[in-house]
Amino acid sequence: MKHIDKRFKGVHALKGLDFDLCEGEVHALVGENGAGKSTLMKILTGIYEKDSGEIHYLGKMFHPQGPKEALQMGIGIIHQELNMMDHLTVAQNIFIGRESMKMKGLFLDEKAQNERARKLFEQLNMNIDPAEKLGKLTVGMQQMVEIAKAVSHNLKVLILDEPTAALTNTEIDELFSIMRKLAQDQVAMIYISHRMDEIHRITDRVTVMRDGEYIGTKDTDKVTKEEIIQMMVGRVIYEDPKQKSNVPADAEVVLKVTGLNAGRMVKDVSFSLHRGEILGFAGLIGAGRTETMRALFGADVSTSGIIEVNGRRAFISDPMAAVRYGIGYLSEDRKRYGLATGLSVEDNSIMASYEDFQKHGFMRKTQITETAQEYAETLKIKTPSLDQLVVNLSGGNQQKVVIAKWLIRNSDILIFDEPTRGIDVGAKSEIYHLMNELAKEGKAIIMISSEMPEVLRMSDRIMVMCEGRITGELDICDADQEQIMHYATMNN
Repeated sequence: MKHIDKRFKGVHALKGLDFDLCEGEVHALVGENGAGKSTLMKILTGIYEKDSGEIHYLGKMFHPQGPKEALQMGIGIIHQELNMMDHLTVAQNIFIGRESMKMKGLFLDEKAQNERARKLFEQLNMNIDPAEKLGKLTVGMQQMVEIAKAVSHNLKVLILDEPTAALTNTEIDELFSIMRKLAQDQVAMIYISHRMDEIHRITDRVTVMRDGEYIGTKDTDKVTKEEIIQMMVGRVIYEDPKQKSNVPADAEVVLKVTGLNAGRMVKDVSFSLHRGEILGFAGLIGAGRTETMRALFGADVSTSGIIEVNGRRAFISDPMAAVRYGIGYLSEDRKRYGLATGLSVEDNSIMASYEDFQKHGFMRKTQITETAQEYAETLKIKTPSLDQLVVNLSGGNQQKVVIAKWLIRNSDILIFDEPTRGIDVGAKSEIYHLMNELAKEGKAIIMISSEMPEVLRMSDRIMVMCEGRITGELDICDADQEQIMHYATMNN
């Protein structure tokens, strides 16, 4: 790809960008959210039309008219959000539009189709039942099915966009094993990820983008994590663990949870949260951390337990009740639960506070715009205007809009569920700074994170969960990764 240029309304997304890919290599493409990575890949796969520049593929000029044509030419992409149908079987998802038929094409031949899928899985060393309904598989297994579907098109180029965001360590190992097998078969892969350790583990080269521009390409084994990050953000970012708690010993308890039970994943959970504290919740995937917070917030039904806010019993039967008690919840799935992506930055910012901007049944437009603008500036939300649709913002800026929503609501208790998932290191640093500033102002924060360095960097105190129960509590000055993992694997 040579001198690729692309403009959207108010945004110069790609500025004469270059990128090359060799047969059989795994090539990391990194940069802050908004750097232009997704835009570049959408041009390569025919989703967007480039404004200028050239694409050369297999020695010839290449100008795909859409994703279907790119796929037919051997270029496939696996998006961060999986794009399959839960109610269909694994084999049906893989061969949709290319079904095995019998009786002169009148009937679907399920047996033959399942056998095609079985042979494909065998080739990729995947242990998946082709006849199983997709919705019954874990997210990690669904990811594998999506990869198998892409490979079934005899790809020469496979683009993986944040493929490990929802995977366990075991599933990541399996994914990397499959990627190595594909590389041996001369499939070239573009690997988009913010996880530096993974980039060093699986890729051959790394190309860095910043603000729509090409910064440089390095052999992965000859560049350090710190050098890549500095190329991405133009500055050095340090991620040292917190040494001691910033919370005064006499800080008041603003939230107390006693004996909370909900469904199969929340079992007799008790903890307290102090004003100005960042309370980390650690544990392996499936430990029950998100389920605990959803029950606390009223998004899921709790069967028993006592919740106290500022020393008084709180009765939280639904999210609106939680909001009235001053609790804000930033979901790990911000697009599904935190934002209305088809609405503007302004509309999303005041979504939890509509009643505060009404007078005699009418919305006070001037006050809404002034408030949204104030928080956009305070949180440094990068957007051409407040009218910009949230769907067009980068992940980091989308997260800031969700934070703005709860700050405008003036929530005193904020639950951050995987606050930096899918966010680049520069935006991560900004979110960390923002969380620390909120804590200094007296907000009380619960932070769920699957990244132990993040938990150790941000938390004043850490609760560790395993199989629905709290199995350990650590002051930050006593915490390390080994202790967290000990409690995270300790079944009660």
